[in-house]
Amino acid sequence: MQLDANQADLRLAVVGSGVMGRGIAQIAAQAGIQVSLYDARPDGAAEAKRQLGEVFDRLAEKGKLTRDAARAARDRLRVVQSLAELADCHAVVEAIVENLEAKQALFAELEDIVGEDCVLASNTSSLSVTAIAARLKRPRRVAGFHFFNPVPLMKIVEVVDGLLTDPAVSAFLLELGSRMGHTAVRAKDTPGFIVNHAGRGYGTEALRILAEGVAEFYEVDRILRDTAGFKLGPFELLDLTALDVSHPVMESIYNQYYQEPRFRPQPLTRQMLAAGLLGRKVGRGFYRYDNGTQERFPEQPACATRPQRVWISPLRPKLHAQVTALVTKLGAVVDDGAAPAPNSLCVVTPLGEDATTLATRDNLDPACTVAVDALFDMTKRRVLMTTPVTLPGYREAARGLFGADGVPVSVIRDSAGLVAQRVVATIVNIACDIAQQRIAAPADIDRAVTLGLGYPHGPLAWGDRLGPRIVLAILENLQAFYGDPRYRPSPWLKRRALLGVSLLTDEE
Repeated sequence: MQLDANQADLRLAVVGSGVMGRGIAQIAAQAGIQVSLYDARPDGAAEAKRQLGEVFDRLAEKGKLTRDAARAARDRLRVVQSLAELADCHAVVEAIVENLEAKQALFAELEDIVGEDCVLASNTSSLSVTAIAARLKRPRRVAGFHFFNPVPLMKIVEVVDGLLTDPAVSAFLLELGSRMGHTAVRAKDTPGFIVNHAGRGYGTEALRILAEGVAEFYEVDRILRDTAGFKLGPFELLDLTALDVSHPVMESIYNQYYQEPRFRPQPLTRQMLAAGLLGRKVGRGFYRYDNGTQERFPEQPACATRPQRVWISPLRPKLHAQVTALVTKLGAVVDDGAAPAPNSLCVVTPLGEDATTLATRDNLDPACTVAVDALFDMTKRRVLMTTPVTLPGYREAARGLFGADGVPVSVIRDSAGLVAQRVVATIVNIACDIAQQRIAAPADIDRAVTLGLGYPHGPLAWGDRLGPRIVLAILENLQAFYGDPRYRPSPWLKRRALLGVSLLTDEE
């Protein structure tokens, strides 16, 4: 197939002029591409062109486009009344309803209209590209071209190879995505592709933490924002995307992977969906919303109690040094004995373990023991974890000490891996398995996730920052504690941790 995405007279059709179709048409027209707009709804395409004209005018008013560029982009949009008018197009992107039969029928009709070298691309987010193409005479011309909403702002597009896709078609779409100003990454046709697949760890692990009663949902959000650097906590994000969108995706990917434990949803979101607690758009989800303003929960008031002495577990020298430096700065008397003196507050530093496990392993009094997460940032928030029998006096003394400089302190119940360790290790592990399955190249996984999900780091690079051996230790400890294959480490992670090389290291 002779395909050139950079030719000056490239003609692109967009079928479906809803939010996604309009967004794709907008960035294509701004990139100098002639765009034909078709919609099965009467006047749907004409209305889309009118709205896009207003968008171009606003961009010009804000100085993001010149007046001439805005006028030229609008002039590149052509409304067509029938699919037959798309016969001269070099590529067609469908952005219609997310229904397999509807997409199959559309492409079957199109292939009798367009030329033999015309590329047929689907913006599907959840359907199999292979299945969409399977009934066509020329399935090799079909690939996924998955944009994210809002298209002009989410600068990522996944180019998805079906089992029968011609490599030249994918290469064309990668160039086309780049021409349209987006980072284009290549993926195999698997459930969730890259971004929706990689995103399974964040919400599902947070929901599991909530289901275990480790902390309230808003506390989990605070911890993951302040210590791990996420822009939104997982429950804020679920409220924003709305459970009528996010819960079906969770169930769909879980079932498409034949109940893979890593993607297991929790019953709570199905119950909330049944109750109509969808999130921000209806005024109530995990949070309540008053005229769009999210409900706020006050932090615990500062505590003036301090421990007599603090003994810090030497089990992990680096974490021991960090915590010792912090508590010394906060004015604590450090107990540096081989074993804690009577009445010393005992502080342990888990990596995937719970406080109870570390207290019993080191023959510490669990009534005097708390854990602290020293793996993640402690400048904006400190996370403490009690055993089931930690005495209130020791808990409050720990809270008072670690919050002595005004930094908020979250105290959670005993949990293997605390909060941030569990969630981030799960995210890294899923990304490692995407690489292991050759769904996408390691660098593309990180690019897609940072642009598509807004995580503070690409998951593989994040694993490198923490250390592959540390991530592996967290997962192995989680799996040992829970006995759940959800936490089994990916072979990609295991091998690179043992070799001491980057998780972004691909094989020859």
